[in-house]
Amino acid sequence: MTGTHEITRWLGRLSDGNDGALERVVQLLYDELRTMARSHLRNERAGHTLSNTALVNELYLKLAQHQTIRAHDRVQFFKIAATTMRRLLVDYARTKRRQKRGQGDTPIPLDEVEAFLADDEAQEILAIDEALRRLSVIHPRGAEVVQQRFYVGLSLEETADLLGVSTKTVQRDWITARAWLRKEVSTDLEFD
Repeated sequence: MTGTHEITRWLGRLSDGNDGALERVVQLLYDELRTMARSHLRNERAGHTLSNTALVNELYLKLAQHQTIRAHDRVQFFKIAATTMRRLLVDYARTKRRQKRGQGDTPIPLDEVEAFLADDEAQEILAIDEALRRLSVIHPRGAEVVQQRFYVGLSLEETADLLGVSTKTVQRDWITARAWLRKEVSTDLEFD
């Protein structure tokens, strides 16, 4: 594993907008980013064509569009990466849904993903994203706990450290937020 000092140094360069910093950060954290991508894709149907590598590549392309990325440590960078991966999957689901309805021929940026999501899976991703947005309004910390646990893959303890609260608080928020999301997503899917 690469030294924390080297990663911190490159993250500082990334925050300053230095050329090549994003490429180096992604190189240093590549295995962890692939693990994060695998976490995002683990609930997708078997046999879909999007790989962990393709999602990390799309993440890189999306992040490269920004002049600077404010990530002072690896946890902050992974938070940005997780949010970006989630947005990529939601955008793809929206594109897939729009194409199914015959609304335009917008090119899909992800390589070889024609059969990536079935319509039901696209609906579910959109429902989860919308429910998570609603949760962030009524229970911001609960939404942040879900983001860190589900999308970044942090443990209860790591999430507690990041948020500056006790592990018990994170555990309560995690249980409450998951139950709320489960109810909201099932309601959203019933009406589609």
